[in-house]
Amino acid sequence: MPAENAGLRMTDGTIDAAAAALAAMAASARACTRCADLPLGPRPVLVVAATARVLVIGQAPGTRVHATGIPWNDPSGDRLRLWLGMDRAAFYDATRIAIIPTGLCYPGRLPRGGDAPPRAGCAAHWHPRLVPLLPSVRLTLLVGSHALDFALGKGPMTERVRRFRDLLPARFPLPHPSWRTVGWERRNPWFGAEVLPALRAAVAAALG
Repeated sequence: MPAENAGLRMTDGTIDAAAAALAAMAASARACTRCADLPLGPRPVLVVAATARVLVIGQAPGTRVHATGIPWNDPSGDRLRLWLGMDRAAFYDATRIAIIPTGLCYPGRLPRGGDAPPRAGCAAHWHPRLVPLLPSVRLTLLVGSHALDFALGKGPMTERVRRFRDLLPARFPLPHPSWRTVGWERRNPWFGAEVLPALRAAVAAALG
């Protein structure tokens, strides 16, 4: 059974209308070829279910995620789960946690190294179609500058993370958990001391 159909109510032998709409939209998203010119071709990666209470909005899949079709299936995902205090089983429980990146497909590499930013227009096209069909979401994690800028407009990542309380209880801002953030964490010890405990508490409350 697809994740978006997991744990759904049945009414007179038919899937709840909202969940059916989500399943149809998710299928359309996974079949999307709007960015057929991507270096590795389109392979949209997302996890949605009508029962999900936490939504994770990140950047875009990397090469390992593109290859496996499993979101956050890489060292950045390991670090995100460490921040959340979650093991893989809890994180990939699709009935509780939805995952929709800012760009659904791997965007390729920059000329000087590193992944390219999410393909322009992807989030603007798919998020308004998918997110309203997640009626149970209580908390949205905005992970990384691209997710923050899409949801909140352009602005400084560090200041937004420092002022995380301004967005609670509906949203929680985070840096991207790549290796590049290791130095940032050392320079900003308040992240581990203040933000991570509050993050785990907010996620626990949303999943409660």
